[in-house]
Amino acid sequence: MQSEMPFYENVEQALAACVQGLGGAKAVGGILWPHKEVEDARTLLLNCINPIRKEKLELGQVMYLFREAKNIGLYSPFLWFANQIGYDARPITHAEEVDRLASVVEQSSKTLANAVAALERMQRAGIKVAA
Repeated sequence: MQSEMPFYENVEQALAACVQGLGGAKAVGGILWPHKEVEDARTLLLNCINPIRKEKLELGQVMYLFREAKNIGLYSPFLWFANQIGYDARPITHAEEVDRLASVVEQSSKTLANAVAALERMQRAGIKVAA
């Protein structure tokens, strides 16, 4: 994991670090806009991460860049971003994510089982239950 916390002047610089780490504007632009010509996608991406240009990335695209940067071990752009808005973020491991999802599934299963049992009790009591 990266331990250094570089200073970015703005979110566009943090996003530019993601783009660079992910292979550059040509590679990333082609992923964000596969329907565009490679050079057009590259130019659009460079415009989107230029703070003086009106073109901006959509929220989902920003999240994609931060997520993919994390996947290659590039944490500092998002950590900088989180710090700027007052959060102390840390990357979670794959095992932690698996544990979290397993917990969600377990809790959902318990909730479903309780709801089914309550529905069956109502039906046994003669209460009409819509299907």
